[in-house]
Amino acid sequence: MTSTVYLDCNATVPVRPEAAAAVARALEAGGNPSSVHASGRAARATVEQARGAVADLIAAPASTVVFTSGGTEANALAIESAVAAGTRRLIVSAIEHDSILEAAKASGVAVEVLPAMADGVADLGWLAERLARWDAADGKPFVALMLANNETGVVQPVKAASEIVRAAEGWLHVDAIQAAGKIVVDSRGIGADTLTVSAHKIGGPQGVGALTFGPRATLSRRLHGGGQERGRRAGTENVPGIAGFGAAAKLANAAELARQAAWRDAVAERLKAAGCVVMGVGAERLPQTLCFAAPGFPSELQVMALDLAGVMVSAGSACSSGKVKASHVLTAMGQGELASCALRVSGGWNTSEADWNRFADAWSEAHSRHAARRAPAAAGVA
Repeated sequence: MTSTVYLDCNATVPVRPEAAAAVARALEAGGNPSSVHASGRAARATVEQARGAVADLIAAPASTVVFTSGGTEANALAIESAVAAGTRRLIVSAIEHDSILEAAKASGVAVEVLPAMADGVADLGWLAERLARWDAADGKPFVALMLANNETGVVQPVKAASEIVRAAEGWLHVDAIQAAGKIVVDSRGIGADTLTVSAHKIGGPQGVGALTFGPRATLSRRLHGGGQERGRRAGTENVPGIAGFGAAAKLANAAELARQAAWRDAVAERLKAAGCVVMGVGAERLPQTLCFAAPGFPSELQVMALDLAGVMVSAGSACSSGKVKASHVLTAMGQGELASCALRVSGGWNTSEADWNRFADAWSEAHSRHAARRAPAAAGVA
């Protein structure tokens, strides 16, 4: 193979050249955005221009966008702020990213899990019933429901969830990190009280994210020091990273990625013909995400075989890479043993139809070899 194919964009998207150029310009310019001299004012202008671009991406007022070190910190800021505001019990969906699940566990308050149905969609019937019997002693209800799942690509009914949460006078947190740039994100339109995004999921640099908050959320500073980010997050802003974030946000184009749905679906038909189970079928999904399971073909063997063929995919959340294990998302969907035989294939801004076809060809070859190795063993057992 003389070239490789990268189809792990839900883990991190290749940096757009324009974002890399913005990072380089900011590094060359220097300056501390809190300084009042010319260099500082220029750095501040870079930060505020990027803030406006990120705000536009998620349809939020720029004044409510707080830059952080990434999506994990942004999610933690929302959860810790809710606890600081008096919430004594958190409800998090079973399909949330580990940055939500682990922050909730570490919060020091009770945590309940909002279950998912077989298609990967959160069970809003359960949520409505649970909030109807909410104990006022637990403070304001806090519910975390991601906009689109990072493994299956299933888009969640966040707008409907927000109506349920608001009726209970609660706080809805939306992790939109996988959704931003892939589908239209309207933070206010979907009723999010807090919402998070991350630069490296849209072609920006790693190490920078953001949180936006609405009037019903009480944000509390968790990192203490200077008065950066309007007093909401101390520490000198990462100007180069923020500049790259802004550049990527300006270029993020959901319509551009929408065409990948047809390429994905064509590949899915080939996989189903080989006996694979495609996850989330019947639910709305991100257009460039495919999650499937191949019975009897462990995830780690698939990943290794494809890597040797020059095709890069993952076995689930990138935060679990290096320790391939059964997906908690697929387990929550009731997939049982299939959860340990699943792959996630995800495209980005520079993915072509040929890349999807190259994956399908390489996987088919790997599957055939695996089946051939298993056949003698099965015959011996028989």
